Amino acid sequence: MPAQKSYIEEIAQKARAVSYEISSRGTGEKNALLNSIADELSENHDLILEANKKDVFALNAEKGKAFLDRLKLDDKRIEAMVTTIRDIAAQPDPIGSGNWINKRPNGLKIMKIRIPIGVVAIIYESRPNVTSDIAAMTLKTGNSVILRGGKESIHTNCAIVGLIHDAMKKNNFPEDSVQFIEKTDYEHAAELLKQSNCIDVVIPRGGEKLIKFVEEHSKIPVIKHDKGICHIYVDEIADKVKAENITINAKVQKPSVCNAAETLLIHKKYPHAKSLIQALLDKEVEVVGDAGVLQMFKALKPATEEDWFTEYLDLKISVKMVDGVGEAINHINRYGSHHSDAIVSECYDNIQLFLDRVDSAAVYANASTRFTDGGEFGLGAEVGISTQKIHVRGPMGLEGLTTEKWVVYGDGQVRE
Repeated sequence: MPAQKSYIEEIAQKARAVSYEISSRGTGEKNALLNSIADELSENHDLILEANKKDVFALNAEKGKAFLDRLKLDDKRIEAMVTTIRDIAAQPDPIGSGNWINKRPNGLKIMKIRIPIGVVAIIYESRPNVTSDIAAMTLKTGNSVILRGGKESIHTNCAIVGLIHDAMKKNNFPEDSVQFIEKTDYEHAAELLKQSNCIDVVIPRGGEKLIKFVEEHSKIPVIKHDKGICHIYVDEIADKVKAENITINAKVQKPSVCNAAETLLIHKKYPHAKSLIQALLDKEVEVVGDAGVLQMFKALKPATEEDWFTEYLDLKISVKMVDGVGEAINHINRYGSHHSDAIVSECYDNIQLFLDRVDSAAVYANASTRFTDGGEFGLGAEVGISTQKIHVRGPMGLEGLTTEKWVVYGDGQVRE
């Protein structure tokens, strides 16, 4: 008698079985489903908000404001989720796209086309919009997905997945192509990471602890969406207004996200350094700084070595005075997380040096790091921001959820 399947094994095997069916669904079918999901979320926003209130009420107060900001939903955020799903539906379908590579002398026609990865597992934390975003993106690309959200958002996630399944029933799509793990303990997550016979790739989205856990336990290839230690470097030749607007936006507009600035580097000869730091203080940003900063603001706390490695996700920033663009580049490449970094300068040579040598997924000249986002980049949405170099880097859109297949058309050719 065969051994009984575990909860996780059954989920993984269902995802694999259904992946072959949904991989061949047409663009029209998939887009109709996505718009139906958007309708369900829009028409049932009260149900989602009620579920979200349960999660917010149960939230551990020690998690802090940044965590609460990521968890809490309102009408505006739900409408943004709906808009994102419709944007994904409107994006070109990458599946089946390809190029004729060559027509060989022997008559073979060789083509490389994009196909779904297969089965994707996503392990993430508090953001409920990740549930709807990822479900929509994997369905659009013909993948089946296993979602494992954090315990803090369990009621919200279950409500969203329930509405997604309602839309799938109405559109004759198999519900097993979007599965949600309701057991949020680490033991079940660890078991999920062992299902290499059914799952093709696992993508962690969350804090450093989660990323490390997945890296250490996974038997499945991992695409990391790591922390964002993002920098703004203000050059000696920087426009005062641009420097202040970009720095304030990158730090203050939404400090709880991975593309917010955590470190500000200022050229020692920049004439408006003091007013720039004061602008941050006026926005109630806690500033820690090096010796050069403390000379200007004696009441500030000194930055420690650990601060340069820290993703605050809050109204706090580390500030350092540097000798020039070279020192700024070296600092970013040493302490950064290879996410998003920006230079503010009016010097073309310094800008190009920065863009060429900073080893990050996204580099900016005279713009805020807050634009590192799938929607802002025109991708419709994102699975996350990949900080690694293999397979995909930066905002991971629909194409990042595909792989390639060689298709060869012949007429009886055999190799001599």
